[in-house]
Amino acid sequence: MSAAAISPSAPAAPKEWQRFTSAERWQRFAVYFCCVLAIAISFKAIDVIPEFLADAPAQVRDLFVRMWPVEWKFYYTAQNTGAQTVHGALMDSIAIAFLSTALGLVLATPIGFLAARNINKVWWLNAIARFILVATRSISTLLWALFFVAMFGPGALAGTCAIAFHSIGFIGKMLSEALEESNKGSIEALTATGASLGSRILYGYWPQVKPAFVGIALFRWDINVRESAVLGLVGAGGIGMVLNASIDVFEWDRVALVLLTIFAVVLLAEIVATQLRKRVI
Repeated sequence: MSAAAISPSAPAAPKEWQRFTSAERWQRFAVYFCCVLAIAISFKAIDVIPEFLADAPAQVRDLFVRMWPVEWKFYYTAQNTGAQTVHGALMDSIAIAFLSTALGLVLATPIGFLAARNINKVWWLNAIARFILVATRSISTLLWALFFVAMFGPGALAGTCAIAFHSIGFIGKMLSEALEESNKGSIEALTATGASLGSRILYGYWPQVKPAFVGIALFRWDINVRESAVLGLVGAGGIGMVLNASIDVFEWDRVALVLLTIFAVVLLAEIVATQLRKRVI
């Protein structure tokens, strides 16, 4: 045997480990480049004025100076004769949130069942239900509020209808997804016994989606409390109308009171919704 045959082979060059392939790296670079380009184009499109941007900290400081001290007595005292107090407007906002959530649940539940493909086998009914969910969800609450203000006039009724219609898309979408993810075993067992569609929904689907439904309802109520505080800016009732009236007359100490009230109510609503979710679910 020759010496070359028995000599140990030269060690192979170590391979360099790379997390991404060349194609993946180029794809990531393309995505990052498109994001940066979109941000640059958007920044140019909104026409930011450098002088106003540089002056913003001074303006914010001046605004906070005008807001202090807060006019606490305005909570129970109207700004003008016949005007609404902060407390009264706050009660309107809370009522709007409760009524709109209840109305949204009533309207969204049957649409959510029709949008679930494993329950509704009629394709055109399923398509109509999904179209309703997309349509109600795609239009923002402020646009719904403007529509209902034009229909019913300014007031809490317009705000209630606006939030309720916007809630249909959110509640129905989440409910239909929960129904489609339900366990098929119990449904097949009920079907094998000859149970009707109503019995399958009541005893098969509903016990499975009930915790998700309660969570969706509480979460949506929490959102509606926040939205009801804003809709008054377009005349849809609630505490937003008092906020808008105070801003119009440059009563910044009263604006501070309204903002603090909204913050306290939203914080309280978050705590209440969290505790109810823990107890119910």
